Amino acid sequence: MEKLGREFYDRDTVQVARDLLGKVLVRVWEDHPLAVRITETEAYVGPIDKACHAYNYKRTARTETLFAPPGTAYIYLIYGMYHCLNFVTEAEGTPCAVLIRGGTPLTWEDEEAISINRFHCTASEMSSYQRKHFLDGPGKLCKGLSLDRSMNGADLTGHTLFVADDGFVPETIHTGKRIGIDYAEEAVDFPWRFFYDHAIV
Repeated sequence: MEKLGREFYDRDTVQVARDLLGKVLVRVWEDHPLAVRITETEAYVGPIDKACHAYNYKRTARTETLFAPPGTAYIYLIYGMYHCLNFVTEAEGTPCAVLIRGGTPLTWEDEEAISINRFHCTASEMSSYQRKHFLDGPGKLCKGLSLDRSMNGADLTGHTLFVADDGFVPETIHTGKRIGIDYAEEAVDFPWRFFYDHAIV
């Protein structure tokens, strides 16, 4: 697999969100790589997007990472309990990012390790419900990969958290409205959520 370079992220955010589908997210945890194929993303374009934390270039301690160079991890906490992983995009100083909403383990070994993080059980011990909803949400993905705010600001071109391309391309990509942004006025209708059909592990 070929690791994505900074130039991949230094592009139009909506296009990056679409192009990330099918790519492999790798998190090195306790010296062991955990890999998931990205199945769902959402684009957030700060200068014009009321759903973005840094809408209209709003700069706070929380949003500072959104102004970092493209290819930086932006990880924040919602509802005081769930972490969300985002990839900063476009030029440094332009607050844009892609939220990683879902994934599926790349191998059986990845599934086994991630199931322990998610449910404290082996993959074979998961219930059918747990299996169906294994990594189908940003908080579930972060828990499965043991990602939290300690990784906020991580360089996605480094060796601990990165994305790689193994040549896989989804056959059909779907678009739709983003989830959980009812407050965002006209931005609620932006078709910036991307996903593809995939087999449930």
